[in-house]
Amino acid sequence: MNRYFKILVPIFLFTFCTELQAQKRPNWEKIKALKVAFITERLELSPKEAQVFWPIYNDYESKKEGYYKTERFDIGEDIKKLDELTDAEANDLLMRIKKLEQEKRLAQRDFIEKVSKTISAKKTILLMRSEEDFKRHLIKQYRQRNN
Repeated sequence: MNRYFKILVPIFLFTFCTELQAQKRPNWEKIKALKVAFITERLELSPKEAQVFWPIYNDYESKKEGYYKTERFDIGEDIKKLDELTDAEANDLLMRIKKLEQEKRLAQRDFIEKVSKTISAKKTILLMRSEEDFKRHLIKQYRQRNN
């Protein structure tokens, strides 16, 4: 009996801690749904505008996510090893960073061009402001929950 207890207690604790940690992780799908609702409400899109707008927006969000992952994981890992890099490797890393930044700017410019053809210029600017407002809204909620 004591032997089983010694085995079951660590398993139970591991499961319990894993469950607690899973609850602290953000639910990205829920956040995306909240963002869609927030933007839709702010922009007051007509059904026709929404039908054209959302595929363009979702495509751009996918690209941004890809850039983020590249920046965070690929380039970020190399930056962590900066002390170990030769000058040539550091130069290559810098070129990769510059290329990624340029790709991000081009993607944003293309997105703004496409979106401004589907919704008005005023709504396009409101979209950019709404994205920042949504970030602030999330941070505010997060701080309220953790205080």
